Amino acid sequence: MRGLARIREMYGAPELLDDPDLFFGTPLRIDPAEHPVRSVIRGARVVDLEWPSDPTPFHPSTAEAMARYPANHRCWARWFRDPTRPRPTVIWLHGYRGGDFATEQWVAPVRWLFGHGCDVVLGLLPHHGRRRTDGKVHFPAADPRYTIEGFRQAIGDLRALVAFLERRGALAVGAWGMSLGGFTTALLATVEPRLAFAVPIVPLASFADFASAGRRLVGTPEQAAAQYEALERVYRVVSPLARPPMPPPERLLVIAGAVDRITGLPQARRIAEHFHCPIVTFPGGHLLQVGRREAFREALSLVR
Repeated sequence: MRGLARIREMYGAPELLDDPDLFFGTPLRIDPAEHPVRSVIRGARVVDLEWPSDPTPFHPSTAEAMARYPANHRCWARWFRDPTRPRPTVIWLHGYRGGDFATEQWVAPVRWLFGHGCDVVLGLLPHHGRRRTDGKVHFPAADPRYTIEGFRQAIGDLRALVAFLERRGALAVGAWGMSLGGFTTALLATVEPRLAFAVPIVPLASFADFASAGRRLVGTPEQAAAQYEALERVYRVVSPLARPPMPPPERLLVIAGAVDRITGLPQARRIAEHFHCPIVTFPGGHLLQVGRREAFREALSLVR
């Protein structure tokens, strides 16, 4: 509890919630290198985008540790686009331990979205995929400081990507994200005013809820309740429940699995309630997403 109180002092200033740019910074203007990739979709030009990420943390106590992971100081994204005309663009954000582009282009509905008139960008969260330095995933972390700094870096990278895609002619840029990517999608929707739409899918909504559901809070019921409240306060600066969404409710949709036993249906409901937007449930779970196609059709109509 003393440790959480110290972290709260590092990230708990009220003005960080009132003005997101004070914490997340203003988006960088990027000019990514483009590495051509063999297309797996007829009519799509595919390139891997690469650009520098700003590794400077908000709180200097984390700087030494973050400097140990140089691969995380570069961003990557895989861009599937129609070279003949501008189209809406969906940024897809993967789940925890995901991010391998060769796998994600089949896990994500890339071919389906492309065939229905959308360009698709596979984003890459910090310390995942090509951003791993030692083959391990260090985000989210046991120490809340590194989780908070990871989301700060992720949002900075994504805001820069949104601005780049707009400059390159995208008709509209939005995000769909799964699990950890769903949390990041929801957070981005509360920070980035240019985001046209957002679809969190089987999302995480609260680290305190996740810890409570996983029985990670210790001691008496009163002590566990105190830990829960402390975690909620610590993570508030990067919580998708701490600020109102910037897209209007009709451009927001939450997709949940009826038998999701990892993040769980209640977490998806918390985001939908905060966003005042619909929630669509498919019959499957978190990993085995049986029946998700119908929910994706509703999300596609939102994009249109």
